Amino acid sequence: MYTEKNYTHLLGIPGMSDTLLTNHFTLYSGYVKNTNTLRERLKNLLEEDKTGPGEYAELKRRFGWEFSGMRLHELYFDAMTKEVKEIQSKTKELIEKNFGTVDNWKKDFIATGSMRGIGWVLLVHDKTTNTLMNIWINEHDTGHLPGLTPLLVMDVFEHAYITDYQLKKTDYIQTYMNTIDWEVVEERI
Repeated sequence: MYTEKNYTHLLGIPGMSDTLLTNHFTLYSGYVKNTNTLRERLKNLLEEDKTGPGEYAELKRRFGWEFSGMRLHELYFDAMTKEVKEIQSKTKELIEKNFGTVDNWKKDFIATGSMRGIGWVLLVHDKTTNTLMNIWINEHDTGHLPGLTPLLVMDVFEHAYITDYQLKKTDYIQTYMNTIDWEVVEERI
């Protein structure tokens, strides 16, 4: 079973109200609960030899949505901090190698997050080629590129910003950019 992480230490982040964050934590909690519920139900159906088309197949599909929703939120919250932190050396070096400058990376990351629609923006590391890229994940369970390590995850579903920013997603993105815990990003490399 998966254990819900406590992110209340993030309350008080400048530019994000406690109401916004608390609501977001509650949403994340639901993903953890649903992941565990589905995992248990799938286990029971397997033991009952009820794996044919129908419930088992649909629950398997749903599991990807719930699990990815849980894990993406953990990656998102784990790399947030109240303190402005400087980008770490290894991360900076890789970003400059792949984007030319940190500003170019930031421009691409923000542009990706500013696209119309809901989803996630990830800075990912392809360890096979030691390259970085910013990718868009439309839904929790679609758009993942196999074998890439998520270094930084930004939630751009409306629930991440609408309470404080209404439809001003780019204002939220600017705030989010100031919450990045670059030490966590560095550890993920």
